[in-house]
Amino acid sequence: MFTGIITDIGCVRALQPAAAGSDMRLVIETGYDTADIALGASICCSGACLTVVDRGPGWFAVEASAETLARTTLGAWQAGTRVNLERALRLGDELGGHLVSGHVDGVARIVARQPEGGSLRLVLETAAALGRYIAPKGSVALDGVSLTVNEVEDTASGSARFGINIILHTQAQTTFGAAAPGARVNLEVDVLARYVARMKDAS
Repeated sequence: MFTGIITDIGCVRALQPAAAGSDMRLVIETGYDTADIALGASICCSGACLTVVDRGPGWFAVEASAETLARTTLGAWQAGTRVNLERALRLGDELGGHLVSGHVDGVARIVARQPEGGSLRLVLETAAALGRYIAPKGSVALDGVSLTVNEVEDTASGSARFGINIILHTQAQTTFGAAAPGARVNLEVDVLARYVARMKDAS
């Protein structure tokens, strides 16, 4: 489990075919002390929980399955892609964001960006099937970042649009400072919203 509080911005150093054939091995540069990262540890990489399979000074390697590559933005990553990183939550750690599993539900696309007071306002669009789990003042994880939803609306095309604000600190500590319209981000809806929707459907 994770909290959606980013603790490092990594950078993809290399992408290589994994031993499984259709899977991908990614080598990511990081500011973490990699001597403290165990093989088999989980690291949230821009929202996707991935397992460390190798490491060295200033870098670690993970493998992404074909399923992960197809359902997330990872399939479009290349050398130089910046990645939001968070190590797994430990018992006793502060839960500063919300509970994030690292299991990406789908992709959202940034459709608008504008300054708003001291923060950055983004409007994103996603499939209606995911929009039903997004609620005003609820939580979402976008590229692994825990964020609060301002508003949600359905569009004429059948998709869902929602707005968020990103404060200056978050802009500086994550990849969202450079986010631009057209960019695709990994979306994980709040797990509590899934259970509420499931109970509603069953009633």
